[in-house]
Amino acid sequence: MSADPSTLAVLHNTEKSRFEVTEGGLLAKAEYMVTKDARIVFTHTEVPAEWEGKGVGSRLAKTGLTYARDHDLKVMPLCPFIASYVRRHREEYQDLLAPGFNV
Repeated sequence: MSADPSTLAVLHNTEKSRFEVTEGGLLAKAEYMVTKDARIVFTHTEVPAEWEGKGVGSRLAKTGLTYARDHDLKVMPLCPFIASYVRRHREEYQDLLAPGFNV
């Protein structure tokens, strides 16, 4: 990876219901579904092996959670990575969790 993870552009691909980073032919993504009752369900996060441990997954998580906050969506992090991110940043994101959903 040539770029600093903090400078990577995370794009919101609404057509595919995911947040994504692409560089050098590689794709990292955080997939989601939005429900009729204003919940965003994060279902899967995938980061290429070449990018693991470089902050790309965290950038995807942060962008997705910021989107949820900005659009008044309650979060259901079914994806283990997103759930772990929320747990590690509990003070910042605990209020976004859907009622009755704990990480």
